[in-house]
Amino acid sequence: MPILSLAEAHTLVAGAFRRCGASPAAADSTARALVAAEADGLTGHGLSRVPSYAAQLRTGKVVGDAEIVVTHPRPGLLAIDAGHGFAYPALDAALATLPDLARHQGIAAAGIRRSHHCGAAGLPVEKLAEAGCIAILFANTPAAMAPWGGSRAVFGTNPLAFGCPLPGRAPIVIDLALSKVARATIVGAKQRGEAIPEGWALDAEGHPTTDPAAALDGTMAPLGDAKGTALALMVELLAAGLTGARFAAEASSFLDAAGDPPGTGQLVLAIDASALSPGAPERFAVLAAAIEDQDGTRLPGSRRLALRARAVVDGLMLPDALFSEIAKLG
Repeated sequence: MPILSLAEAHTLVAGAFRRCGASPAAADSTARALVAAEADGLTGHGLSRVPSYAAQLRTGKVVGDAEIVVTHPRPGLLAIDAGHGFAYPALDAALATLPDLARHQGIAAAGIRRSHHCGAAGLPVEKLAEAGCIAILFANTPAAMAPWGGSRAVFGTNPLAFGCPLPGRAPIVIDLALSKVARATIVGAKQRGEAIPEGWALDAEGHPTTDPAAALDGTMAPLGDAKGTALALMVELLAAGLTGARFAAEASSFLDAAGDPPGTGQLVLAIDASALSPGAPERFAVLAAAIEDQDGTRLPGSRRLALRARAVVDGLMLPDALFSEIAKLG
C-alpha cells in the first residue's frame, strides 16, 4: 500500500478533481476537507469519496466551477448559495466571516442552500471553536431514515456537530449522525465485502439486515429510536426548511452520478464564547477536567486528534486499488 504525506495526498486528490472539471479553488477546498477527514480516521468521509465525487463532476451533478454567492439578509445572517457545487467552498465562505460577526454581535449564523455532502461536520465547528466561538452545524442528507413507526425514508442521517473552545488546548468537538451509524460506515462495509451488525439498518421490506447492500436499499435505524427521528426532523427543518434547500426526500444521492444535483443544505451557528459570561471558557475547562479526571473517560474528539497527529508524522496509507483509481481519474 502506498503511504502519502498529507501534502502528497492533497496534491493527488486536488489534481484528480481539476482533471474532472473542478476549478482550482473548489478542487483545493474539497481535497483539503477529504484529506483532513482521512487523517482524523474518518475514512467514510475521506479519500474513499474521491471516485464518486469525480464521477459527479464529470456528469455535472456537481458543478465544478460553481460561483459561491454570499448575501446578508440580516446583520447577523449570511445566506450562501453553493450553486450546486461542492459544500466545502461554501463552508469556507461561512467560516471566513462568521467569527467576526459573532464577536461583533454575540451570535451569527450562515444558511447554505443548493449544497452537497459536507463530509466530516466536526471540522468546520472545530475551526470556529479555535476562533473563540461555540459552534453548531446542522446538515441534511438524502433520504435514508423513516419516521418512527414508518417504513418510507423521509429524513437523511442528518449529522450535527458541536464545537466548544477550551483555554490553551484543542476544543471539544462532537460530531454525530442521527442514525445508529453513519451511512458512510455501511458504504465502507459494502466496499470491503463485510457484513454489518444487526440493528444498524433495515432492508426495503423493513426487516433487520446484516447485508450492507440491502441496508443501502432500505433505511437506517435511528439513534435513540423515536428520539433520533425527532432530532432528524429538527435538523431537516433547520438545514433545509430554513435555508431554502431541498428536503431529504427531494434530494438525489451523494453516492452516485445519477440524477440532478442533491441541493441539500447546512446551517452553521456561531456564538462568541465570552458574550454572555467573560469567564465562560474557563468554566468550560472546569467541566472538561471533571470528565478527564475519571479513569476510562475522554473528551469527544480526543481519539481523532491522536490519529491526526500520527498522520502528520506517518502519512496516510491508501489501498492500492484506491490510489490507482484516484491517480487515473480525469
